[in-house]
Amino acid sequence: MNLTETFFTIQSSIRFSLMDTLKKIEVIFMIKEFNFLRAFACLSIVLLHSTTQFGRLSGYPEGDLFHIVRIFLCFATPVFIVLSEIILANRYNKNLPKGFFGKRIKWILFPFLFFAVVDALVRNYFSPGVDVPLKIFNNIFMGSFIGWFILIIFQFYILHYLVVRFNLSMKWLLPFSYVVMFSYLWAITLDLPMLGSNTTLLQLPFLAWFGYFTTGFVIGKHYNKIAAFMKKYWWSILLLTALSALIIVYNYFNGLTAVNSRRLDLFPFTISFALMLLMIGRTIRHYSLINLISGLSFGIYLLHWQIQRFVAEDLVQLFDNRYLQLGSIFAGTLIIAAVIIKIISLLPFGEFIIGKVKKRERQPKEETLEKRLAS
Repeated sequence: MNLTETFFTIQSSIRFSLMDTLKKIEVIFMIKEFNFLRAFACLSIVLLHSTTQFGRLSGYPEGDLFHIVRIFLCFATPVFIVLSEIILANRYNKNLPKGFFGKRIKWILFPFLFFAVVDALVRNYFSPGVDVPLKIFNNIFMGSFIGWFILIIFQFYILHYLVVRFNLSMKWLLPFSYVVMFSYLWAITLDLPMLGSNTTLLQLPFLAWFGYFTTGFVIGKHYNKIAAFMKKYWWSILLLTALSALIIVYNYFNGLTAVNSRRLDLFPFTISFALMLLMIGRTIRHYSLINLISGLSFGIYLLHWQIQRFVAEDLVQLFDNRYLQLGSIFAGTLIIAAVIIKIISLLPFGEFIIGKVKKRERQPKEETLEKRLAS
């Protein structure tokens, strides 16, 4: 090999090494912001349901601010759902890996089935006489408990498979999904006599979330470009978030006071607020607490409502101050959930109950980014 060939060989090696390093940097920071968004959504849903328990036990505060904040917090479940698609599209926008559905059945569907049974048993504990088998059936097939969002996520998995399998273009699927979703949500919010009391059940078909899926797919697939845009035009994301929040406030004062994730005006707020959180997540440091909450988020999501059923009343009685009452429900729920998840994760079959919990690796404090890249 002559000198020229040696030079080009070294140059090529350096180039590929640099590209590999850049990819590792990209993955590190992407995981960080995804974890931040997931942790924020987890805390938001626990806070939302803490306000529900607080209102049931101590009465809702007078005034509009408390109720408006509750509406904003409803973004948490849609964000949790759309984030699953953002991550999928970012990692698997060409094809799905072997064992894709098997792993998700084991770590997501099995915990869903377990807590569908738990919810029925807890309901019977507080209201003896409940038809437990019927309640379990309704929980699993009609999403009649806190884990209903998992049914949406599994529909997203199937949609994602179809999109990548048949290479469906988002140029037409994205606008089509918006028309379908808004038309469907508008129809089920009309309280038509033919719908009866099935409005909650009608939120389960993917049609009610179609726009979230396609938007998540586009964000995930083109995340690098979108992240670069957000960095350069960060003010536009803040503006969109503020405008979408104002729309919710405007609608509230014009009679749209429903506190649920089926609101038509929640979609633009959810997407813009999620982008804002991702933008913030790219700029903050790696905090172990954020990563911890993110890793426990799925278990917390499934556990928190059952925990609040048992402890909310006792926690409220510890304080006279209403803010402390609410804070005690929120903090107490998180602590108890984390302890339960930790204990269950130690069991050989724990992942079938609360999903796969990432084990935190103990690393020296002086660990640097270079060390992480070298791994």
